[in-house]
Amino acid sequence: MANGRPPSQKNLSKAVKWADITIAADGGISALLKYGIMPDYLIGDLDSAANEINTCKSAGAEVITDEDQETNDLEKALKLARKLNATDVIVLGGTGYRIDHTLKNLSVIQQFSDAFSELRLTDDYCTTRVITSPFYCTMHKGEVVSLFPLSGIVKNITSRGLKYCLNNESLENGKRDGSSNEALGGPVEIVFGEGCLLFITEATWPLD
Repeated sequence: MANGRPPSQKNLSKAVKWADITIAADGGISALLKYGIMPDYLIGDLDSAANEINTCKSAGAEVITDEDQETNDLEKALKLARKLNATDVIVLGGTGYRIDHTLKNLSVIQQFSDAFSELRLTDDYCTTRVITSPFYCTMHKGEVVSLFPLSGIVKNITSRGLKYCLNNESLENGKRDGSSNEALGGPVEIVFGEGCLLFITEATWPLD
């Protein structure tokens, strides 16, 4: 749980139930405690969690102070998740509020995309993940899907199973985007060349 806008209480509870381990990234602890959820770990420089440290310790949560200013709290939390041998990771509270924090967290998702089998940034509205080529999934008819070139430009994209398909084409920030497409229902295939491509879909709860 990062320190952005948290999901609804209902969705947060579903996510915590889904997870084997819950990590609060510094100020993300506030949203968890607000709804009576105690994480297994609290990590960060803890400048936004000073009032919650004793509460966490008393409840048995492990509190880890990491004052490295070259990494943000989400990076610290994901490094811990990797150390704990996590395979599938859901980041909540990584969007909303300050746009610079959201952009930074998207960069962090890119940074750690190879560290886990699955790494998703999820809020009440959408799920965002970095995909590799070739990418395959199955989607319901009418599901909204967007492709975003996080690296600035992604070339040689070919997509299948979407209402508006690409055929060896590029997406580039400021020139052409791939937002608000729709799945036809069934298999979706995306292949592309060099670049970092985000695959953004409607959020599903409980997580699957």
